[in-house]
Amino acid sequence: MSNDEFRAALSRLAAGVVLITAQEPPLDEDGRGEDVGMTATAFMSVSLDPPLVMVSLRNDSRMDDLLAEQPQWAVSVLAENQRSIAGRFAMKGRISDRLLFENIPCIRGEVTEAYLVEGALATLECRTEQRVLAGDHTLVIGRVLTASLPSADGEPLTYFKGRYRQLG
Repeated sequence: MSNDEFRAALSRLAAGVVLITAQEPPLDEDGRGEDVGMTATAFMSVSLDPPLVMVSLRNDSRMDDLLAEQPQWAVSVLAENQRSIAGRFAMKGRISDRLLFENIPCIRGEVTEAYLVEGALATLECRTEQRVLAGDHTLVIGRVLTASLPSADGEPLTYFKGRYRQLG
């Protein structure tokens, strides 16, 4: 089986789209670290008791490197009208994270201080419990510290056959 055959087969699995965010540790006592964000489709619930979720990160990606040293991170479950946010944080060879967050309505998480997207279907703040190497990715399992539903209305943004899609 080739990588292309494997990728094509799994592209038939619809997935929800989330934005994973974290804040780099500050360089000094008075500063705030840079905010980092990444679009993910490999995200899932793991356990209800305790509340655990998991995200799959490409090894040696910026987010993988950051979450290896920063245990707190956040998740915004994107709504169908937030496709541009997903695309912005999924770009290859992208601009700085500081510019990526410009003009996106966000609030800081109470616990993690990571950005949470306003209008997301749901938001979670997490603390890493475990990291598992799995091929060319790392599975990051996080304990959910807070959960909220900023936008009770709306449909999810999904990813299917290599494109963002809307249900129905």
